[in-house]
Amino acid sequence: MSAETLDQIVSLSKRRGFLFPGSEIYNGFANSYTYGPYGSELKKNVKDLWWKTFVQKRPDIVGIDGDIILHPKTWEASGHIGGFNDQMVDCKTCRARLRADHLVEDALKIDCEGLPDAEVTKLIQDNQIKCPKCGNKDLTEVRKFNLMFQTQMAKTGEDSIAYLRPETAQAIFLEFKNIIDTCRVKIPFGVAQIGKAFRNEITPGNFIFRRLEFEQMEIEYFIREEMWEELFDTWMTEMDVWCTSIGLNPEKCHHLEHEKEKLSHYSKRTVDIEYDFPFGRKELYGLAYRTNFDLSQHQQFSGKDLGYRDPQTNEKFIPHVLEPTFGLDRSILAILCEAYTEEKLEDGSSRIVMKFKPQIAPVKVAIFPLMKKEGMPEKAKEIFSSLSDIWTVDYDESGSIGKRYRRQDEIGTPFCITVDHESLKDDTVTIRNRDTMEQERIAISAVGQYLQKQLNS
Repeated sequence: MSAETLDQIVSLSKRRGFLFPGSEIYNGFANSYTYGPYGSELKKNVKDLWWKTFVQKRPDIVGIDGDIILHPKTWEASGHIGGFNDQMVDCKTCRARLRADHLVEDALKIDCEGLPDAEVTKLIQDNQIKCPKCGNKDLTEVRKFNLMFQTQMAKTGEDSIAYLRPETAQAIFLEFKNIIDTCRVKIPFGVAQIGKAFRNEITPGNFIFRRLEFEQMEIEYFIREEMWEELFDTWMTEMDVWCTSIGLNPEKCHHLEHEKEKLSHYSKRTVDIEYDFPFGRKELYGLAYRTNFDLSQHQQFSGKDLGYRDPQTNEKFIPHVLEPTFGLDRSILAILCEAYTEEKLEDGSSRIVMKFKPQIAPVKVAIFPLMKKEGMPEKAKEIFSSLSDIWTVDYDESGSIGKRYRRQDEIGTPFCITVDHESLKDDTVTIRNRDTMEQERIAISAVGQYLQKQLNS
């Protein structure tokens, strides 16, 4: 049985060191979370697999690592300063700040996207929509709230105000000229980046689904305009394959086409991949055709030439862009939800097991000495040393074997190796499979080859 509520995921995440509430000793802070020892390993494995899949194994994509704080004119050119806003209201009674569109959608089932502030205000007032925090109806009029975090630079002058980036894409557009000048890239080609972004969300929530500080894995794929439809479909397929590669059930992944009147100002077509979370079907990834909006805007605002010259035809033009974007924190949440499994065993007991794909499991193998004496710990530590050069390995000698197995099941470790009395006599060990719980005896000398085959299958 999979997770039925988000509370199950939250509870296991803290209990087993995947995610901790941020600043917990100060009673928490604004929907912040710390990736614990196993969560940080899981996150790193997903990032490494994404980079290997979309950068390392592809000759047409290169990577960068851009700054979080970019020149302020970046956000003027991109439209974020003027248009990156949410409609909000404040409750005059409890002073809660609320998303106006969410209030109307929840109460009236009306989509407010594109409606003027005055119309949304009228819907709230005419229908006497209540504050979900205190139940009162005394709400302010709707007004715009910019989602970018603003910061003050030490220098003075027009550039003294800067912003934490709300998306990773713009750093790629700013470095477009440097990339075509220094790398032997030809259209179509892409630039990939993994990095933090920040949005001053009015209503963050659902664990790590919507955070103030989050991480994106994003590609800007530069193309000729006439290529976009064919390559859009190609990228849609690539993103579906990625979902499967990290263990998501295809039946829980769905495509949502954005209606034309609700597209972002830079987009000609956008399709979301939504996932069936315990709290409902929500956006996981997105694929957008951004036309040549961004490069054109930055060329205009900077005064720099951002055109691309075809090396064969000598034709010069501003490339169009496809943008496959992958939310890393949402990926982790979907993976946790997908992997969570409660099983009834034949003896009447039950277990919770995280059935991660072996490639992304935080720990690949755990080593147990059966007892803390008779040379078993020493032999187990020898095996740990030989395997930890290749994989992330756990060593545990505390508690009964049954309890140690259960702990590793909840961490999602694919294999456990037990060193026992026989190991000291014939250099063999017992290997237990996480999913089947079957055990087999193999020679210590064959352990590395066995794991290599099983973990890469």
